[in-house]
Amino acid sequence: MSRPDQNLPTDAELTEPWQALALSIALREAGLISTAEWSETLGAEIEKARAAGDPADGTTYCGHVVAALERLVHKQGLLPADLLATRKRDWEDAYRRTPHGQPVRLDASAD
Repeated sequence: MSRPDQNLPTDAELTEPWQALALSIALREAGLISTAEWSETLGAEIEKARAAGDPADGTTYCGHVVAALERLVHKQGLLPADLLATRKRDWEDAYRRTPHGQPVRLDASAD
């Protein structure tokens, strides 16, 4: 697996809201979540963060989008929590060992 060379984050986290929003679009287009579910879940994550003291200045938006995606993936049973954690760790390891400007690839055992 690989991804385009442009705008590569320096670590394994999604760093721009568009990266996470693209995943939400893919899930909606695949019929795995609805637009209403996405809107409700993202809104709930934002409200939860605000209640916990989030600055609500846009700097934490990407984290809210990722949290909403993870919640929906879990809720819909698309990926068990332990497998999601393993996959996230695999990507972190892959990012760390990949030279800058090269496609990030998971080991065959992680696919």
